[in-house]
Amino acid sequence: MKNQTKKLILILLSFALLIGLASCGTVSNEEDSSADNKNNGELKKITFALDWTPNTNHTGLYVAKEKGWYEEAGLDVDIVFIEDSASATLCATGKAQFAIEAQDTLAAALVGDEPLGITAVAAILQHNTSGIMSRKGDGIDVPQGLMDKTYATWDSPIELAMLKNLVENDGGDFSKVKLVPNNFVDEPGALAAKQTDAIWVFYGWGAINADVQNFDYDFFFFKDLNSVFDYYTPVIIANNEFLESDPETAKAFLAATRKGYEYAMQNPAEAADILIKSDNTGSLKGSEELVKKSQEWLATSYIADAEQWGYIDPARWDGFYSWLYDNNLIDTSLPAGTGFSNEYLG
Repeated sequence: MKNQTKKLILILLSFALLIGLASCGTVSNEEDSSADNKNNGELKKITFALDWTPNTNHTGLYVAKEKGWYEEAGLDVDIVFIEDSASATLCATGKAQFAIEAQDTLAAALVGDEPLGITAVAAILQHNTSGIMSRKGDGIDVPQGLMDKTYATWDSPIELAMLKNLVENDGGDFSKVKLVPNNFVDEPGALAAKQTDAIWVFYGWGAINADVQNFDYDFFFFKDLNSVFDYYTPVIIANNEFLESDPETAKAFLAATRKGYEYAMQNPAEAADILIKSDNTGSLKGSEELVKKSQEWLATSYIADAEQWGYIDPARWDGFYSWLYDNNLIDTSLPAGTGFSNEYLG
């Protein structure tokens, strides 16, 4: 559903942009809000940056907009996707008040001498739905089965460290896994054509796409094999200055967004239709069946076993970042509670 390494590189490269913007000066949130209010009456302008082209991770946003719940909350919400732009950077610079990110790729933005001014304020999905998909019967239904097989990689240090952990904990030798570049958009198609033997996918899109294509596959979830890997992906992040200056608007936005996701849970078919209609990128054209089946599957994943939509479990959040530090994947130990907050959920 998204290329994790591409996003990580964009985040890292964008630190220079942040420094340049800071030296030139930026418009304050209060000034932005004042100008927007003049143009939109009583509605406050909110820009929300997607992490990828519209998909079923985003449905609740489009439902909330279509149903008028943002407007009822006094908000004029613009949902945008800017190709080749890191959503975290757009949010940190104030180009967007909110955006979508993932906890693993967000790590790079939270460490270093000048961390980005962003905070995760809601979990879109309660559990990590990603894992490894392979051709049915190839023996890759367990991590050890990856030995002497090809795996399509983004060449991300976090990605490879997670896979190494699973293979070795399963008694395998990770050095025997053959790595090939992952530049595939159609994961089932790449497996069917034997361009790779295994590939990391998000079940709610990649595996559901395999079902739509009638492609037989094996799959294992990362979270089922190591609970530390049940991190949050994706999450909604917010600009820190915006949160500090206008917390009530942030709460209003998340309350309306929560209604959108709860509606999508209860009405997946209608929610899928709203997403398809709202897509202005053309990326969903021809994928209507996939969208509807994906939406049906994700309907049980938005809240799952949590008390409410959006809640981030501190122990799970902190546990994953502790694992990154212990395995030298980040060079700074992040204090408990770094990078997220549940206080805006209401």
